[in-house]
Amino acid sequence: MGDPHRVGVVGLGVISRAYLNTLANHPAVSIAALADLDAARSAAAAATIPGAEALTVERLLARPDVQTVLNLTIPAAHAEISLGAIDAGKNVYVEKPLAVTFEDGRSIVERAAAAGVRVGCAPDTVLGTGTQTARAAIDGGLIGRPLSASAVMVTPGHERWHPHPDFYYAPGGGPLLDMGPYYISALIHLLGPVHAVGGTVSRLRPERVIGSGPRLGQRISVGVDTHVTGVLEHVNGALSTITMSFDGVATTAAPIEVHGETGTLAVPDPNNFDGPVRLCALGGTEWRVVEPLAGYAEASRGVGLIDLVTADGERPPRAGGDVALHVLDTMTALLRSAAEGRRMELTTVVERPVPVPLTPRRAASAALRRGRRSW
Repeated sequence: MGDPHRVGVVGLGVISRAYLNTLANHPAVSIAALADLDAARSAAAAATIPGAEALTVERLLARPDVQTVLNLTIPAAHAEISLGAIDAGKNVYVEKPLAVTFEDGRSIVERAAAAGVRVGCAPDTVLGTGTQTARAAIDGGLIGRPLSASAVMVTPGHERWHPHPDFYYAPGGGPLLDMGPYYISALIHLLGPVHAVGGTVSRLRPERVIGSGPRLGQRISVGVDTHVTGVLEHVNGALSTITMSFDGVATTAAPIEVHGETGTLAVPDPNNFDGPVRLCALGGTEWRVVEPLAGYAEASRGVGLIDLVTADGERPPRAGGDVALHVLDTMTALLRSAAEGRRMELTTVVERPVPVPLTPRRAASAALRRGRRSW
């Protein structure tokens, strides 16, 4: 299959370890360089990966053998780093959201198209067996015509566990831009693109208290709304309700439920790759587990980047920039709807991503070694 695709990683915060564990052990890619504003952190990470070099961000973006930049910076820096990578002629894969503003997200996608490079974006969790099995069940007619869905995420806030949670409560943060990409991406895979939205928001308190780490007990200001609820109107006529909250304690609601004429599906947490998909058929009283029908099995964060670099122009990447921009359009339109008190139509249109066939991890790696780039 030739030499592995060479990746440079910018941003080595909490989420980076999950990506590095996936990419450092996959035959399709090679981690060539790492960069972080904290030079000690990039040096420590590079020491754990054979062949990787710790660099400054500027040197990494200028390095000619880096083909794709994995952008794991905080949301406020997503646009700057992604555009820098694109201007250097490199593909980019971004941690969610694509950008803080829709305008910045559109600039990333448009500039990449003009430069002839590719854009991918988290979440790639929706490529696992959880969401993909639910999609296959819907497409296979197990619930009849899909009519509606609900998506619910309720938590008391990330400051309880994250040692540096400030960016969750700054512009570009909040429950919708932080967690909404998982749920809205899943809904797009399940029901297709969104046409219009309506939303409302609230904010429980002006400050949060850090609950762990070296800043335990420190107060931080809240600059975003921390409870968002809304309705998504899908192009196919289905309606999804969504609740994203940093103001609740807990919920017994399924992360996602999809209701059809002849059945209801309970879909596992889209923040995870797998989990049981449960079906209750019309006329029945029991829920049964649907055996895995589709998706990357035993996947972990980074599989979306692998899907991007192994597509080879034969198909669009399943966690592509066009989907991420549509998700960002949906979220920012929801917030504008709440601010202006009116229904908002989206400005983007996207095709439903190509489904993922059931792909056991070992089978996929073997296919790659033989040169068949299945993922």
